[in-house]
Amino acid sequence: MALEADLFEQLRDTVRRFVRERLVPREADVARMDRMPAEIKQEMRELGLFGLSIPQEYGGLGLDMEEEVHITFELGRTSPAFRSVFGTNNGIGSQGLVMDGTDIQKSSYLPRLATGELISSFALTEPEAGSDAGSLRTTARRDGEEYVLSGTKRFITNAPYADLFTVFARTETAQKPGGAVTAFLVERGAPGLSLGKIDKKMGQAGSHTCDVIFEDCRVPAAAVLGGEVGQGFRTAMKVLDRGRLHISAFCVGMAERLIEDSLAYAMQRKQFGQPIAEFQLIQAMLADSKAEAYAARCMVLETARSKDRGENVSTEAACCKMFASEMVGRVADRAVQIHGGAGYMEEYGIERAYRDVRLFRIYEGTTQIQQILIARNMIKEAAAAA
Repeated sequence: MALEADLFEQLRDTVRRFVRERLVPREADVARMDRMPAEIKQEMRELGLFGLSIPQEYGGLGLDMEEEVHITFELGRTSPAFRSVFGTNNGIGSQGLVMDGTDIQKSSYLPRLATGELISSFALTEPEAGSDAGSLRTTARRDGEEYVLSGTKRFITNAPYADLFTVFARTETAQKPGGAVTAFLVERGAPGLSLGKIDKKMGQAGSHTCDVIFEDCRVPAAAVLGGEVGQGFRTAMKVLDRGRLHISAFCVGMAERLIEDSLAYAMQRKQFGQPIAEFQLIQAMLADSKAEAYAARCMVLETARSKDRGENVSTEAACCKMFASEMVGRVADRAVQIHGGAGYMEEYGIERAYRDVRLFRIYEGTTQIQQILIARNMIKEAAAAA
C-alpha cells in the first residue's frame, strides 16, 4: 500500500536532509574506520529506515516499489556503506518473509526487522555457487522434528552482526531425490552456526561480509520459510527481482551525485586561463554521464511502476540491473578523469566511489547473469508466441 502523497513527500525530504546533513559529512570517517557509528544506526532506526518496504501491519512504512525507488535515489547520493546497514532488512533479508512466510513467521520477525531490533542477512552464495544458485552444496537433512544444516555460505552481507539468516540449502524429497532448494530462517546462536573472519574488500568500507558456516546446525522444522520444502529457489528469484530494482535505483543516485561533484569541480578548476568546464572534451564526458544516468532513472521508474501494477518484471528488472550498474561504473570512471590527479586522491572521495561502485556489477546477479536471463526470457516469450 502506497503512502499518502504528502506523507511520502515528507519522508523523501527527511531522507534527503538526513543524507546531506548527517551521512555525507561522515563518509570519509566511516571509510577510514571501516565501522558504522552507533549514533548513525540509531538515527536510522528513529527515521524508520529499517522498515521502508515492510508492510505497515508489521510496523514498517509499507512503501510500494516506485516509492522505494524514489527513496533509494536519495540514499544513493552517499556511501553505499550506509545503505547496507538497513538495506537487507528492507530487501533480500525480509522480502522472502513478506512474500512467502507463514503468518507465524511474519508476526514473529517482521515487526522486529522493521524497527531494526533484528538485523537480517541473505545467505545464498557459496564457495562453489554464486551466479549458479541451482548448484548449492549446503544441505539440510530431516531428523525428526528438526533439520540438520551443513555447508558454508560466502560473502554474506551483514553476517558479522546479523540476528536472522535466510539460508538456502538443498533438501531431498520423495518427489525430488536429487534435491530441491529450500529456504530456512536460522537465528543467530543456533547450535552449529559459526562465522568466519570479516572479509577485506576492495571497497565499500563500513559494510561487512563474512562466511557463515553450518556444522550439523540444528533448526526446528518450523524454520522452513513458508512451511514448504523445495520452494526456496522460487522465493530467491522473486526476492532478487525486487532487489535488482533497488540496486539499480541506488546506482542512479550514486551516478547523479558523481555528476554533480564533477560538474562543480569542472566549473571551478582552471587550466589555460579558463574553467575546464569550457573544454569540449570535458563537456562530452559530462553530457554522456548525464544522458546515461537519465536513461537509467527512466528505466528504473517505469519498471517499478509495472511491478506495482502486478506485472512480471523479471526481464525488465534484469535490464535495469545490467544497465544501471554498468552505467555508474562508466560515470565513476569519467568522474576520476574530470578530476584529474585530484580524482586519484583520497581527500576528494572520487577514488572511493570508483572502488565502491565496482561491486554493483557483481552482486545480486553479475552483468553476465543478467544478459543470460534477459536473452533466455526473450527466447521463451518468442517461442510461446509462435
